Amino acid sequence: MTAEYTFDKAELAERLTTEQFQVTQNAATERPFSGEYWDVWDDGSYHCIVCDEELFTSDTKFDAHCGWPSFDRAIDDAKVVEKRDVSLGMVRVESLCGKCGAHLGHVFPDGPTETGLRYCMNSASLRLAPKAEAEEV
Repeated sequence: MTAEYTFDKAELAERLTTEQFQVTQNAATERPFSGEYWDVWDDGSYHCIVCDEELFTSDTKFDAHCGWPSFDRAIDDAKVVEKRDVSLGMVRVESLCGKCGAHLGHVFPDGPTETGLRYCMNSASLRLAPKAEAEEV
């Protein structure tokens, strides 16, 4: 995957929190039930914290009881791209921002809706834009 936009790591380290930087740039994972959005149900859209690309909408979010915000689909397949991940002795599918390549989390084939998918995202990789903000644009 070639990211459409790239960012200077030093600039990102200054702009993002330590956890946001570690998650998005080094594929770290925040602790379950610790992220800002795992139990938030406000209307709006979830954007990449690095490049502000719109990735998910609140109407696709569901409670997966896993401690991370979970969605059953991305806004568009090109917005969240997938990459095979064999780290930590497991085979998983990593989810990356299609615009900047930031690590978002992983996608699993065990979702409860018709898509059968569970995009298990790190809150640290996301920014919730409230519905009112989107309506102002």
